[in-house]
Amino acid sequence: MKIGIIGAGNIGGTLTRRLTLLGHKVSVANSRRPETLNALAAETGATAVSVAEAVNDKDLVIVTIPEKHVLDLPAGLFAGAPENLVVVDTGNYYPRQRDGRIDGIEAGLTESRWVEQQLGRPVVKAFNNIYAKHLLELGRPAGAAGRIALPVAGDNKTAKAIVLRLVDELGFDGVDAGGLDESWRQQPGTPVYATDFDADGVRRALSKANKERSPDWRATANSPGTFEAPA
Repeated sequence: MKIGIIGAGNIGGTLTRRLTLLGHKVSVANSRRPETLNALAAETGATAVSVAEAVNDKDLVIVTIPEKHVLDLPAGLFAGAPENLVVVDTGNYYPRQRDGRIDGIEAGLTESRWVEQQLGRPVVKAFNNIYAKHLLELGRPAGAAGRIALPVAGDNKTAKAIVLRLVDELGFDGVDAGGLDESWRQQPGTPVYATDFDADGVRRALSKANKERSPDWRATANSPGTFEAPA
């Protein structure tokens, strides 16, 4: 597939490395200039591009940037993209550590529903609950004992099926986690977050999730602080 990745941090860089190795044609962008990604491009064979170029003429685009920076993406970024373009959101809302208060999420929107509204394009939520190091190193062949599973949520069945196949290619079992409004089950603070469960374990964890955010995952008057000192 022709894949665009917007964001070259821990998850974005890892997916660039893994997906190019699998033979996908990857274009990667960040919030600065393409030349700042020359080292990653040279390492992986990916093409460093602008954010707009990461969307143009792609089969699938992965948005993997801090939640607060979704608002900084160019207006109308996906306006000219075909309807069948698959858009994946890997983001997590860290109000006390990084993002500050986002009113829509605090009012009850799931993180990815909020992202979808900002992008003006349906999204599939995936790759948000696994450590980047584990995504890089712990993929296993289908059927391997203890193969890690990843939840995938989205409203469009065709788009979700494509992402589930990509998860499998990367060496993980994909678990259909329902529609996007159910993606709260895989947000930070839930039983499946930052775990390495197999498929049965993921399903059990999703079923045990509590929709109400705990205080640790809600903004305060002093937010944001840092990951070392949340505020």
